[in-house]
Amino acid sequence: MSSSRFSTAQQRASILHLPAGPWTTVLDCLCARFPAISRDTWLDRMARGKVLDNDGQPIGPEHPYREALRIHYFREVPQETPIPFQESILYADEHLVVADKPHFLPVTPAGQYVEETLLARLTRRLDNPQLVPLHRIDRLTAGLVLFSANPINRDAYQALFRERRIDKLYEAIAPALPQRVFPLVHRSRMVEGDPFIRMQEVDGEPNSETRIEVLEQRGELWRYGLHPVSGKRHQLRVHMSGLGAALCFDPLYPTLPPRGERPPEDFDKPLKLLARQLEFIDPLTGEARHFRSQLELTWPSINFIDGHP
Repeated sequence: MSSSRFSTAQQRASILHLPAGPWTTVLDCLCARFPAISRDTWLDRMARGKVLDNDGQPIGPEHPYREALRIHYFREVPQETPIPFQESILYADEHLVVADKPHFLPVTPAGQYVEETLLARLTRRLDNPQLVPLHRIDRLTAGLVLFSANPINRDAYQALFRERRIDKLYEAIAPALPQRVFPLVHRSRMVEGDPFIRMQEVDGEPNSETRIEVLEQRGELWRYGLHPVSGKRHQLRVHMSGLGAALCFDPLYPTLPPRGERPPEDFDKPLKLLARQLEFIDPLTGEARHFRSQLELTWPSINFIDGHP
């Protein structure tokens, strides 16, 4: 297998470390791990080279099982729903790519989306299987996403996020909070909620922090500037909801309706959250970098109660 093909597999494939169990073959383990996927489907994927080991070599039906073996497999979704919004590339060189992601488009494969992702689109558009997102934003959030285009210097850019040497500004539209004094800093302890797709705030040592300012006021709705100091999943959505101003059109916060009562996704009602700005010192050149999204949050034309229509 060529290095190019394996690079593509690493970027576009899901990764699984095989759990402990009684299985004889990798196939047996995959069938037990993913009962919704038939054995025939796994056999078909293996026959098409869609299941690989950590060296990028195809795994067949008789490949022996070994605990903690790292498997790369291509997720496939029949009749994948198209996302009718287009990304744009704001900057690209041999090291770095900066894209403006539209609402509803995932950054990487997840759930029902594989090809309809920002990573897949940019990989095809730039013909660069080496692309890797340096950070991620929620599927429902729009705005800036940085990609590493070259594995040789990738860690230097990843360190910007690990070491919090990058300034991030988000914008959000949510109900007014006239009883609060701004700017303010909101800190809390966030943990996985129930169901697991939600996060929640609990008592204990804070592990998340957001600085919040008011950018514009329009009656019962305000536009906020959000500066996340930490990077917990759904942090901005949870923090704003905790303050009493859940973001407009947020389907998860402050409450998640029971599964049978959840409305279908509405492309006309995007979550009012935008990754507006990224600033950092380029670790390769020492140059001050400043990127700003060209997207805009439109104001809802309907009244809101607790952030929901």
